[in-house]
Amino acid sequence: MPTVTFVNEKKEIQVPDGANLRKEALKAGVSLYYGLNGFGASINQVVNCHGLGLCGSCRVNIVKGIEHASPMGMMEKLKFKVPVPDPLPALSYISHKATMRLACYVEVHGDMTVETNPQIDLFGENFFS
Repeated sequence: MPTVTFVNEKKEIQVPDGANLRKEALKAGVSLYYGLNGFGASINQVVNCHGLGLCGSCRVNIVKGIEHASPMGMMEKLKFKVPVPDPLPALSYISHKATMRLACYVEVHGDMTVETNPQIDLFGENFFS
C-alpha cells in the first residue's frame, strides 16, 4: 500500500493503490481548504465543489513522488491556466508548474510527499516567464 506524507500536518497515511488523494486526506483529518492566507477557510470547508475539480481550492504541491500520481486531466489544466472566476489556483500554479495538482483529481499509485496549502510566489523565477 502506498504511503502519503503530508508535510505541513506532519502526518503519514497508508492508502490503497489508485485511491483518490482528496478523499483519503479528508478521511485522515487533513484539511485541504484554506482560503486566502487562512481567511475564508471555514467557509471553504463547506462551500467547495466536493471533488468535481471546479473550485480549485483543494490544490496541493506534490513535493516528492509526482511520478506516482495519475496524469493531469483537462479540467486540471484549465483550472490552473484560466484565472476566472478564481485566480488563486492559477497564481499558485506559476511557481509550481511541475508539481501542482488538484487533490480531487489525483489517484495515488505509489509513495508521495504532499504539501497542502501551497503558498503563492508572485516574485518567483517563473512568474514573468
